[in-house]
Amino acid sequence: MVYPSPGRLSLIFSRPADLDDFAATLWDDLRQEATEALEKAPMLAGLFVASILDQPSFEAAVFHRIAERLKNDVVPHPLLTAAFTRAVRAAPEIIAAIQADIAAVLERDPACIRYIEPFLYFKGFHAIQTHRLAHWLWHNSERDFALYLQSRSSDVFQTDIHPAARFGRGIFLDHATGLVVGETAIVEDGVSLLQNVTLGGTGKEGGDRHPKIGRGVMVGAGAKILGNIAIGANSRIAAGAIVLRPVEPFSTVAGIPAKVIRSHTEDSRPTAEQLKELSYESFNYSI
Repeated sequence: MVYPSPGRLSLIFSRPADLDDFAATLWDDLRQEATEALEKAPMLAGLFVASILDQPSFEAAVFHRIAERLKNDVVPHPLLTAAFTRAVRAAPEIIAAIQADIAAVLERDPACIRYIEPFLYFKGFHAIQTHRLAHWLWHNSERDFALYLQSRSSDVFQTDIHPAARFGRGIFLDHATGLVVGETAIVEDGVSLLQNVTLGGTGKEGGDRHPKIGRGVMVGAGAKILGNIAIGANSRIAAGAIVLRPVEPFSTVAGIPAKVIRSHTEDSRPTAEQLKELSYESFNYSI
């Protein structure tokens, strides 16, 4: 099996036809990985078979797996899978977002080498898909169900994302533990958020009070971005930073309060390779 090289997957989703090509092979690749995993770890046969090999499609498999993790006596497995099915019938773009999310994990997580890993095990991937369902429910007059899923996700995945928060696709929640995202936050395509990140309010304002995170931003572990401020595209927020002011695109900020430690102008935007280097550099700044 040949996987796209790092940095290529972000380009896959620039055209609908590219996403169609990726989607056509994703399910076959995932089933092949499950078959190989079954041979190497037969003691987990029930997991591989029920979650992937017995499922009719990628989306059905995703819904089954997440429902298995979220189910309890209050909201059983069939109710959860039925809710996912209703959501994607009404909003099929959710499937494209899920496909982009799993690709993002493989692209950006050096510890991940197979699609089956986020699909079965990574709570960040499961948490963002739970939020996609909760977000759809929130905007379709099912507020209580949406809030229940927010609460349940907090219990199971240790993430607290308000159902109204808006997320693009190609989202990577690395580790995910302790992530908090407020009601009016917006997270655009291709964003990476590490553990213990807060996209919150300052407590001094109402209404539209949470951050707006631009395309391709990476936010380091423990960073806090507070207030209705814009974080420019492809910027980097260092681990432990507290960001209280807007950040220009292609900038790296660090500190308490955060200050710019590196920036690029419109005429000197970094290349794709330099941007990748900045992604890692930004996490060397811990407070």
